[in-house]
Amino acid sequence: MAEYKILNHIENPEDLRRLSVPELETLASELRDFMVSELSVNPGHLGSSLGAVELAIALHYVYDTPQDKVIWDVGHQAYAHKILTGRRELFHTNRKLGGISGFPRMSESPYDAFGGGHASVSISAALGIAQANKLQGIKRNVIAVIGDGALTGGLAYEGLNNAGISNADMLVILNDNNMAISPNVGALQAYLLGITTSQHYNRLKSKVWDAMSIVPRLRRGIQNMGNAMKQSILKQSNLFESLNFRYFGPVDGHDLKTLTRVLSDIRHIPGPKLLHVVTKKGKGYAPAETTPAVWHAPGKFNPATGELLSKPDNEPARYQEVFGHTLLRLARLDNRVVGITPAMLTGSSLDILQAAMPERCFDVGIAEGHAVTFSAGLAAGGLVPFCNIYSSFMQRAYDNVIHDVAIQKLHVVFCLDRAGLVGEDGATHHGAFDFAYMRAIPGMTIAAPANEDELKDMMYTALFSDGPFTIRYPRGRGIGAIWDGEFHRMEIGRGVTLREGRDIALVSIGVEANDAIQAAAKAAEEGISAEVVNLRFAKPLDEELLHGIGRRFHKIITIEDGTIEGGIGSAVAEFMTANSYDMEVIRLGIPDRFINHGTVAELKRLCGYDTEGILSAIRTALE
Repeated sequence: MAEYKILNHIENPEDLRRLSVPELETLASELRDFMVSELSVNPGHLGSSLGAVELAIALHYVYDTPQDKVIWDVGHQAYAHKILTGRRELFHTNRKLGGISGFPRMSESPYDAFGGGHASVSISAALGIAQANKLQGIKRNVIAVIGDGALTGGLAYEGLNNAGISNADMLVILNDNNMAISPNVGALQAYLLGITTSQHYNRLKSKVWDAMSIVPRLRRGIQNMGNAMKQSILKQSNLFESLNFRYFGPVDGHDLKTLTRVLSDIRHIPGPKLLHVVTKKGKGYAPAETTPAVWHAPGKFNPATGELLSKPDNEPARYQEVFGHTLLRLARLDNRVVGITPAMLTGSSLDILQAAMPERCFDVGIAEGHAVTFSAGLAAGGLVPFCNIYSSFMQRAYDNVIHDVAIQKLHVVFCLDRAGLVGEDGATHHGAFDFAYMRAIPGMTIAAPANEDELKDMMYTALFSDGPFTIRYPRGRGIGAIWDGEFHRMEIGRGVTLREGRDIALVSIGVEANDAIQAAAKAAEEGISAEVVNLRFAKPLDEELLHGIGRRFHKIITIEDGTIEGGIGSAVAEFMTANSYDMEVIRLGIPDRFINHGTVAELKRLCGYDTEGILSAIRTALE
């Protein structure tokens, strides 16, 4: 490990609290250097965490963590927090199999007060902890750190609304890395901030306020006048003040001296409070400051030059690229086509449509439920929306899918990106459940491509179908199939036999068809004849194909990149039972537990449905 004058001696926040403010500033610089060095070889979320370095330091410096509870929303910005709370020497294992998680995790550390794998949850969770404190007579501070992006999610406003009327003792820190502090009110704002955070001022205010409770009309009049003055000077405050939060800020989130002073002052003020902190994504590393979107999670890079270490040009296209380019082709083919995403424009490759046809591409912010109902409205208005949402994030919008799309039989195409095991982001991001939860919805068509060409044709098929249509596909690169040729319309509910056999049938769907083919080829070397089927559609099932399998085989293995509880294996087993076939169905897929982080190959091996896992299941079934 590199020699850091201060960082190497910080084992926990107790060590941090012995430092002077100038030493804290040195620590901030060392933290940034450490993160850039580590993440250049072990990729993770860089830009957001660089921007929150001073904030993490100040919180652990002022508050008595882990007794005081700090909730990070989202965990993308929490790397400095992790390093300062006893995980510096483990940081090289970040997001690796058996290593620490890339997100806050309660089971990992007492300093991780609440899990933070997805956005907008911190305020509701903090309110719950604050109310639990009150009911149990526990005196401790509760702080929710929420990014401005997470404030686009409706759950954040539900939490704010409920917290405001609860009068709970809690602090919300808005980490705003997209807005600047207006210079024309800078001096006055700083002066007012100094007064309003003063302990003497707040004690006096409380005494005067209590005394005036006997004259309600006068008290309301002064309150209204004060709010009007405050809103005219600090225009950002009106929303939060209207929700009964005491607003402080904006504060420079990279000024440790001011941050620690303000946090020390307001920690004693009762009730719901909001501190507006302005930071810069990628702070302290020039390439990340210049292009923050690229450096959100840049992969491997040269820390000295900022050069991204890209993969060879001859690798297969990513499924996300196939989706993006295909959607643009469909939009040019049919003027009803529009694209929708909840804040995953670049990750989903919808930026391709946005660049060419910005008026037909909608980024609705981190608001999955709204994305689905907005898509329903677009469909009701005569358009064909392709609503792209990561599989695990679609779980938040399940009610909207049922009530606003499926019951009304609206033609919305759900494109579930990152389906199946996604790798290093772990349990909060694996797309394990979409087969199971979409399969339960009446009238839903569900398709899963085995390669890039099938994705292209499934999107074309979906455009000219009726009612809700789901296409789920994995994160990452395809197998090298040609995908930019002519469109071909698929027959909905029709699978394909990829390899004929006589001893056992492998019933696969999606990208697992490729592993099934490889496993069957290896089984053939051992004298085992395995038939391989690619269902293509999870709903409706190809009943003709399954009847053929039921009549000819007594043992089948189903393979899916999703949970085996209620998934495709369950659907096939239900079919065989309903049709009285004497059949043993062996289901391979994600088992009934949450899967941690690691590479996709490592996790598939652990779950037993990579090529070797399938081959092992074939041997066991036929012994």
